[in-house]
Amino acid sequence: MAPNQSSMMVGSAIDAIQKLNHEFVRRTQLSKLIQLKRILQWYIQHHKKIRGGILIFVAAMLLDRLRRLIALLSSTKEKNKDGTFASSASQKPQIDKNFFDNLRKLIAIAIPGIRTKEFGMLLSHSTLLVFRTALSVYIATLDGEIVSALVRLRSRDFGKGILKWMAVAVPATLTNSLLSFFQKRLAIQFRSNLTKRAQELYLSEKTYYSIGNLDSRVANIDQLMTVDLTKFCNSLSELYSNLAKPTLDAVVYNIELAKRLGVVPLFFISVVIQLSSGALHKLTPPFGKLVGQEQKLEGEFHFAHSRLIENAEEVALYRGQSAEKAILDRQYMRLIRHINRTFRLHVFYGMLEDFVVKYFWGAAGLIVCAAPVFSERLPQLAGTVSPSGPASRMGSRTRDFITNRRLLLSASDALGRMMYSYKEIVELAGLTQRVAGLFEVLEDVNKGHYVRGQADMSSLSGEAGTSVENVKEGMLILKQRGQIVDDKDIEFVDVPIVSPTGDILVPNLSFHVRSGMNVLVLGPNGCGKSSMFRILGGLWPVYGGVVKKPTDGNVFYIPQRPYLSVGTLRDQIIYPNNKAEMEEKGVTDDQLLDILKVVQLGDIVEREGGWDAKKEWKDALSGGDKQRIAMARLFYHRPRFAIMDECTSAVSMDVERIMYTHASDLGISMLTVSHRQSLWKYHNYILQFNGQGAFKFGKFNPDDPLPPFN
Repeated sequence: MAPNQSSMMVGSAIDAIQKLNHEFVRRTQLSKLIQLKRILQWYIQHHKKIRGGILIFVAAMLLDRLRRLIALLSSTKEKNKDGTFASSASQKPQIDKNFFDNLRKLIAIAIPGIRTKEFGMLLSHSTLLVFRTALSVYIATLDGEIVSALVRLRSRDFGKGILKWMAVAVPATLTNSLLSFFQKRLAIQFRSNLTKRAQELYLSEKTYYSIGNLDSRVANIDQLMTVDLTKFCNSLSELYSNLAKPTLDAVVYNIELAKRLGVVPLFFISVVIQLSSGALHKLTPPFGKLVGQEQKLEGEFHFAHSRLIENAEEVALYRGQSAEKAILDRQYMRLIRHINRTFRLHVFYGMLEDFVVKYFWGAAGLIVCAAPVFSERLPQLAGTVSPSGPASRMGSRTRDFITNRRLLLSASDALGRMMYSYKEIVELAGLTQRVAGLFEVLEDVNKGHYVRGQADMSSLSGEAGTSVENVKEGMLILKQRGQIVDDKDIEFVDVPIVSPTGDILVPNLSFHVRSGMNVLVLGPNGCGKSSMFRILGGLWPVYGGVVKKPTDGNVFYIPQRPYLSVGTLRDQIIYPNNKAEMEEKGVTDDQLLDILKVVQLGDIVEREGGWDAKKEWKDALSGGDKQRIAMARLFYHRPRFAIMDECTSAVSMDVERIMYTHASDLGISMLTVSHRQSLWKYHNYILQFNGQGAFKFGKFNPDDPLPPFN
């Protein structure tokens, strides 16, 4: 056989094989097309039932979600048995009934009512959110029309679309700016209302003292009232905008997509989103707990610096800078390690969240938007033909795809922001727990309800005069309350003197001080002298018996280290009065100068620059000048009784004599704590403690020896 004939036979065989292959492919495609046609015909025939089943399923799912939410809100969470704020803050914040209850209480303070400026701002903010969503839907439709005009080469329609696009930019940009403005204004108003309420509670009666000395639930209250409260208000205002807007967008966009694409495609993409969001929820780190722990560590670091500033002189004398630096470094490293750990969690979780929300959901959305384009044969398979031409179909197809894609991307972005909002809600839960705990403790302390941790029995039992049984009995006494009666005299009737840790200093203290009686109070350290004065001054509650005393204005306390306030030189003399209150009492600056001359400070006004001079007085005055200022303050107020706690330790005996003599001339009865025997001659009664729970009260002659304890 010739070579040409062989080549022709091979070519014919190859052509036959290719024809058979093409026929096989054609028959396979035809078979698939027939199967697709049957599926589509079945779907067209039963699409109403399918859509109804999906709607029933979605309704059932929504009802189940509602049932779970109601069960969550109605459930009760077991509280801590000791009720301490520190232990509750250490727990992981939960989105539970306690969170919603605490948030509702705080919102009631932040927004006092519907006829307030805050509610009006919130309503305006909500209106702008609705308007911005409407603008977003219009812009999505306009975007599709512009691209459709471009595909169909209709320059006039394209130009009109561009003009509409520029026109809608004006209200859109204004709306965005106003939304940012209202969000920040809401945060400021929330902070103003919450801070005002917190300061009312904190500075009412003696709460500012009791919360740090009689109650152990709150540490670093300055951190809570400034930093944490501010962060809570910012988080709350941002969360409303970041949650309300995407929720509204998701609802509106999904309704529009249901009209354009149908219920079935939207249902399947919703299933994908629900499954992926559920997986993300399971993988979400405990951001709320991490935020609460970070604020706690920030407060401890801040407190360490405040403690160093307060005790800088003592630290410098001991040359303790190395030890203090080690403490500060340790606190700072704890904070930094926690922050770095939180950042690492944010990085990995952010990668996963961005992949699911931006790319996975975006790909699913593109498939749904492309489905109507690739199923364009559906009318032919169903036996109908569109009367429109190819160009018209291409333009409408492009318009629908662009509009649907924009709506779907916006809906996906809204759902993504809702996912991000869950993390913000968890972080808000941590801040809510701390701020709500602050208000709870402030209200409890304001009502006289104190909570302290149990004392360490093993350590206390080794101290002198202290036993486990003593502390246990003292803790029971701390839960009791005695009576406070207004009277012209000072009288204690069977009043127990108990430390906040439960140590009983004096089981039953009884004495009676009338006007004209100057009482010398003696006893070793820790015997109950200061504790008695704290009860008399209203700093500590009366744990039993009866305390009779004049009103607060008739009992004046002068400590060893007088407090000097921020203000003028005049303010230091008349504290806590102001200039207007001084003038109402009929006191002039000349009379104040006469008082200063009594305590030998007549030159201080000229020396310091006049009555209206302002300085940091605790640094500008010496220790002796401070004690003289305190005595001048006593002479200005002229109470019936004065508690003198080592208040003349920094002045000479001559000045001391002048102070006590002038106080007696003014009719001020003095209760003096001092170990200086030079003061004994100014007293005619003695209240003596032995440090073992016993006391004696009676007349006193400075020339006689102290009466012994039997």
